[in-house]
Amino acid sequence: MADINETLPQTTITSAPAQPPATPAACRLWWPRLRREVIAVPFRVRLTLLYTSLFSLALLVIGIGVHFAVAQALYAGVQRDLTSATQQVRAILNAVGLQSIRTPSGELQLYLDRDFIQLFTNRNIGAQFFRIDGTLASSTPNLEPYMLPLPAEALQLTPADTNGLSLVREINGVPVKSLITPVVLRDGQLLGFLQVSRPLDDVVDTLTLLQQILIGGGLVALIINGLGAMYLSKRALRPIEQITLTAQSIVRAEDLGRRIPEPAQRDEIHQLTVTINELLSRLEQLFSTQQRFVADVSHELRTPLTAMQGNLEVLDRGTCTDPGLLKEVIGDMRRETARLIRMVNDLLLLAQSETHVALRCEPVELDTLLLEVFRELRPLAGQVRLRIGAEDQILVYGDRDRIKQALLNLGVNALQYTPPGGLVILSLERYEQFACLSVADTGIGISEAERAHIFDRFYRVDRSRSRHSGGAGLGLSIVKWVAEAHRGYVTVASEVGRGSTFAIYLPLPASAAPAAE
Repeated sequence: MADINETLPQTTITSAPAQPPATPAACRLWWPRLRREVIAVPFRVRLTLLYTSLFSLALLVIGIGVHFAVAQALYAGVQRDLTSATQQVRAILNAVGLQSIRTPSGELQLYLDRDFIQLFTNRNIGAQFFRIDGTLASSTPNLEPYMLPLPAEALQLTPADTNGLSLVREINGVPVKSLITPVVLRDGQLLGFLQVSRPLDDVVDTLTLLQQILIGGGLVALIINGLGAMYLSKRALRPIEQITLTAQSIVRAEDLGRRIPEPAQRDEIHQLTVTINELLSRLEQLFSTQQRFVADVSHELRTPLTAMQGNLEVLDRGTCTDPGLLKEVIGDMRRETARLIRMVNDLLLLAQSETHVALRCEPVELDTLLLEVFRELRPLAGQVRLRIGAEDQILVYGDRDRIKQALLNLGVNALQYTPPGGLVILSLERYEQFACLSVADTGIGISEAERAHIFDRFYRVDRSRSRHSGGAGLGLSIVKWVAEAHRGYVTVASEVGRGSTFAIYLPLPASAAPAAE
């Protein structure tokens, strides 16, 4: 079935000359400025605009879909009405529309009863019957305001065109849809054309009302959506604003001990708050460590420098004429200088540990190294007994100087915290797939609460005793770093009043690759 739409002539509208396209140079000028302006818009406004834009797009798509579906349904209903009306008119035509008369020669001849079409009483649909030459033979009264002539293309219909011809025309400003079908007798003779028409003003009014409802409802929905999006975005971002204000107050007041209140809901805001509080705790710990570090370094450097300054004043006054006393003063200065050098070296080593400096990887005979450490510690033992316990022959790969320094630190630490008459034992044993270098003493011991901090920098179990004996609280930190840099670990077992045992575990060549951190 062909669809032909005939409308009134359209007025030609001449548009204004198009503006010349923007040049690339102009785009390069305005694009960064537009981007900066968009970035300067608050996130809440951008979120509201984005949500409203997406909602508008969804409304537009839904509105177009609804309008298209309703229009298709209405026009399909009109087509069904025209087809049904055509069948009714044809039934009337077959029943009473054709009359037969006998000619003088005795033949029967059919003629059309022009009043048959009056029996069709559908007030919304008009029917017209046209002769073969296109002249009007009969029509229903309700079609008088819309006297539709038979289009020229309808004259081309043949008896085989059972679907007929559908077209839309405009009469007096009202669109009218027509269905034209040929009327054929049983013998195949074309009798004329039947045109059934229906005004589409109700369909147009329905679609116009639907458009108004969609547009009006869409605008109301957009306003409500925009206000709702603004409210929801403000409410959703309020915890973040509180977090920001609290963090700013913490920064301005330099009070790292404050924390952001955690919300009751276990959502993303709660996770963000927990993360920021953890960050603040970490910053507070680092800041406290830095303050303690500066204070301890200042104190440790000031003590030997003060002693050296006093000895230099004695020498400058020339009052030290006794050779024995002079030798003692110079010896004190040498010890304080060596103490400063050791402290600077320890600080340099710890600084290197934070920059992940690579260690040497070479064969190290631990039994030979243990004897060297024993010989270097013996002059420092004083009234403390120093012995060698188990001594296995073990070979590992690593940095010999660093391992020796770690073992020396354990030995010096044991001697400092062991009272006169006590015992310090150096040992070397195999333990599963590790070589175990241990230093055991019968000193003052370490409590369980202090054991968790003894490997921290500048931490001392007994500050007065360690400072008197020259300790800066860096030795155990270096021991831990050396052990871990060789893919090993360090342990401590201690009991207050009975002594402590420190052990360095280094992997054997068969169980672990050489360390290279």
